[in-house]
Amino acid sequence: MINDYVPQSPAVVLLEINQLFVNYGGIQALKDINLVINSGEVVTLIGANGAGKTTTLRAISKIITPRSGEIIYSGRNITRRKTHEIVQLGIAHSPEGRRVLARQTVFDNLELGAYIRSDRTEVKVDIDRQFEIFPRLAERRNQLAGTLSGGEQQMLAIARALMSRPKLLLLDEPSLGLAPAIVREIFLIIENLRKTGVTILLVEQNANLALQIADRGYVLEAGSITLTGKASDLLNDERVKKAYLG
Repeated sequence: MINDYVPQSPAVVLLEINQLFVNYGGIQALKDINLVINSGEVVTLIGANGAGKTTTLRAISKIITPRSGEIIYSGRNITRRKTHEIVQLGIAHSPEGRRVLARQTVFDNLELGAYIRSDRTEVKVDIDRQFEIFPRLAERRNQLAGTLSGGEQQMLAIARALMSRPKLLLLDEPSLGLAPAIVREIFLIIENLRKTGVTILLVEQNANLALQIADRGYVLEAGSITLTGKASDLLNDERVKKAYLG
């Protein structure tokens, strides 16, 4: 895949994290995290397991509460907002492990993704749009989500997140546990989503693949950002190659 995307100029900052610290009990999970995401970008967080990538996404979506620091979204300080308010403001989170509602149908999962919305006619339009983006889901619209394959569940998790019409999509490990052919399909969908205007913050174990579709990247090690730059530069950085690209 070739990254030929050129961000708008001048860049419009959509999300800014300043001096973020997060603790799990007595363990410091994030230490002085600072990052910026511009509108229309795909930005990736790479690092080893336990580096703090998922914790960063959970802090943004308010699944966890930071100890200190600021999260600024579209010019608003959202650090102390509640989870449902974060969704209402335009941030959606597709979590690690998919977390689909196994005993609900594909259609029901998509409807629940739009729980903050009252425009039911437009919700139906968006469900149809997700079925166009993910034809496999259309074929399985009445099937229980727990009976889908891993790849289909990942598609459903992304589609469900998109049902809130987010400006910023947080994607956590979309390739985890999937066959290579399905991974390629998922990443093609991610590339196409960017063309629709959705800004994406991507956490991905496959650093090589993530950097190929991203505009910029941040490297996390032990809860701290140790390196940042254009994705193309990080792909050619000897430290990144040695640690994450094999």
